[in-house]
Amino acid sequence: MKFRTSMISVVLLGCVLPLYGQQAGPAFRTLPSQCLGRPGFPPSIATAFCKPVLGVAQPQQASNDIVRNDGSGTYTTFDAPGAVNGTFAFAINPAGAITGYYNDANFVGHGFLRAGAAGILATFDAPGDVNGTYPFAINPAGAITGFSYDANFVGHGFLRAVDGTFTTFDVPGDLNGTYPSGINPAGVITGYYWDINLTSHGFLRAPDGTFTTFDVPGAGTGSFEGTLAFGINPPGVVSGNYYDANFVSHGFLRAVDGTITTFDVPNGTNVTTDSLSFTPGLGINPSGAITGTYFEPIQGNPFGGNYRGFLRSRDGTFATFDAASYPPCCIWTAGLAINPAGAIAGVQNDGFNVNHGFLRARDGTVTALDVPGAGTGHGQGTVADGINPSGQITGYYTDATGVTHGFLRSH
Repeated sequence: MKFRTSMISVVLLGCVLPLYGQQAGPAFRTLPSQCLGRPGFPPSIATAFCKPVLGVAQPQQASNDIVRNDGSGTYTTFDAPGAVNGTFAFAINPAGAITGYYNDANFVGHGFLRAGAAGILATFDAPGDVNGTYPFAINPAGAITGFSYDANFVGHGFLRAVDGTFTTFDVPGDLNGTYPSGINPAGVITGYYWDINLTSHGFLRAPDGTFTTFDVPGAGTGSFEGTLAFGINPPGVVSGNYYDANFVSHGFLRAVDGTITTFDVPNGTNVTTDSLSFTPGLGINPSGAITGTYFEPIQGNPFGGNYRGFLRSRDGTFATFDAASYPPCCIWTAGLAINPAGAIAGVQNDGFNVNHGFLRARDGTVTALDVPGAGTGHGQGTVADGINPSGQITGYYTDATGVTHGFLRSH
């Protein structure tokens, strides 16, 4: 059962991506028809590796904010203009600018940027987008990266500059999609791409457009095996995981000089993405601390064990944690994002497939985050997936009617 869940997570990674310090990614349920069974097909040979153009931008509008306070913080909830089937916020920068996407009536995604004290929302589509634009990372200057789907649901990377100009790109050697996942203050982008055999490889894209590709030693070379790069911090250190030939996942850290350190959480296995909300973690902060999720096998547990959160410090030591535990059996905790102070935002599942966000302070104190208005039914609840240096948290929640909205939590 656990193997099957992890397998599905990897097949869907073309749809779920995180970002540096403020990292995270979307829930699988928002893109079922676009991702499941469609890991990607070779793009047209006419696709250029890099082509700067202007995307399709919509007029800026003030978001329809609703402000609530639950005693632990103030929540501002919002919907992107044109959102019919949900607004999904993923990344927040130090200034409080938020990016993510919203689904239209056909469940096609469009990017948005929410910025300024008035919560002005600008929406956009990347050049060449046929089946959706999905931004997942924003740096301090406001540059955004993500991917868009072409007619064959193959992903192509994009960089949206502060002035709204787009550069689209495909990693050389990509035959089944390029999926950026993080961008640092210097504009270096990291992510992964799929080759002709559906093996994944990590990449770095420098501000001048040059690429560096890499594979973790020990990564498998079969379909849905390989290297998945997710987070990048200001110095350029990359975090991610890789799948070996036995389809077991392990964490890695790639230093600026290219040196790769692999790791497994003590007494655990499968350093992985959050297999329940399909939200990858493995966020990294400026000092090199990483948060993520791992599986801990437990004899006699009805599901074979628990998913637990971890914090790996710069010196390689680990702290493991559970945001909560529920009867009758299981713990499902995912650390998704970590800020410079070491505060972690994430999601925990209550055992009945209801999501609850959490904030784990540096001292280990955990605060539950449930957006007022979040539903309590199957597949509903709160996902906290981005946190900035001042402790502002972004994410999304699904209400009792099944509609998803973005949120910003402030102190």
